[in-house]
Amino acid sequence: MKVNIKEVKSKRELKAFVHFPNELYKGNPYYVPQIESMDRNTLTPSKNHAFEVCEGKYWLAYDEKGQIVGRIAGIINRRYNEKVGRKICRFGWIDFIDDRQVSEALIHTVEQYAREKGMDEMSGPTGFLEFDAAGVLVDGFDQLPTAYGKYNSPYYEEHLLAMGYGKEADYVEYLVIVPDTIPERYGSIAQLVMEKNHLHEAPIVRRKDVLKYVDGIFKCMNKAYSVIHGFSELTPGQCEDLKNQFFGNVNIDYLSVILDENEEVVAFGICMPSLSKAMQKANGSLFPFGFIHVLHALKHNDTLDTLLIAIDDKYKNKGVNALIFDKVAKGIVKNHIRYVESTRELEQNASVQNLWNRFDRTLHKRARIYQKHLN
Repeated sequence: MKVNIKEVKSKRELKAFVHFPNELYKGNPYYVPQIESMDRNTLTPSKNHAFEVCEGKYWLAYDEKGQIVGRIAGIINRRYNEKVGRKICRFGWIDFIDDRQVSEALIHTVEQYAREKGMDEMSGPTGFLEFDAAGVLVDGFDQLPTAYGKYNSPYYEEHLLAMGYGKEADYVEYLVIVPDTIPERYGSIAQLVMEKNHLHEAPIVRRKDVLKYVDGIFKCMNKAYSVIHGFSELTPGQCEDLKNQFFGNVNIDYLSVILDENEEVVAFGICMPSLSKAMQKANGSLFPFGFIHVLHALKHNDTLDTLLIAIDDKYKNKGVNALIFDKVAKGIVKNHIRYVESTRELEQNASVQNLWNRFDRTLHKRARIYQKHLN
């Protein structure tokens, strides 16, 4: 197949770039379409504060008939590269038909972009920030992704391996079955941890009460995530973007904010009702009716997705996980949640996985980040 690679420069081309996977996986029962308007905003410099520390280009692949057969983004996160002392070009938003000529043309285009920018490593799929969808699904093709995950066909890994890419890191996802009764001992453990470490749950009774602690939450996140793969310190603008993304629809039943005796945020956990089925029904658009499915899912659901959790280093391995779990567990019981889905977490992130290690859980999805050194 003759493949034509074209850089995305117009709004029309960006719209086609964002829409392509929704067309590629149309009818696939395990694919969750992303909201296209939100994806376009993420990829638009004037609407995404990540461009304060990042730069990037996007490309589409066309066949002889002018049909789109693939897409890819090339991204350089300057702040992260400075932090780790490496010259890494990220590739992301990668999707393609099962044709080696297509995937090679896409990857080689980003590799050339990386060389022109003075980079000597490739890593991906990742986004601008740690909170963008990342990884190639390598296990769990018969499972529904979370709204913050990403589905792809099994052939993606074969193509990347054939081009010399190897594993850099794995993300895992667990499905946790909530028992009919949560043992009372968890509440007792939480109480002991609070008393021993002079900690307490933030008094949040209404959604607007969360705003008082947002700055502390991001400060805690920046400290706790500093050692996580791919993470660079969030700027105030990036914090504002995340605030709009995650806190607008937060259900305080699934939010835990832990304070020390000085009222400083030292840990937090945020979960959200699953939006996967709602986003399938929305089919990439919130309007005219997609938002109705999302609102219904936020209020009526039997599945909870874990989103963010962070604990200050000073309190790690001191049982603070129990405090977060105790608060969220109350919401789980109150709202009759039957299943908990962990969003993608690094396979070695035991502190998060330990939240659920006493429950019936199954590791049912795995996604992989690949890397390659450029010659």
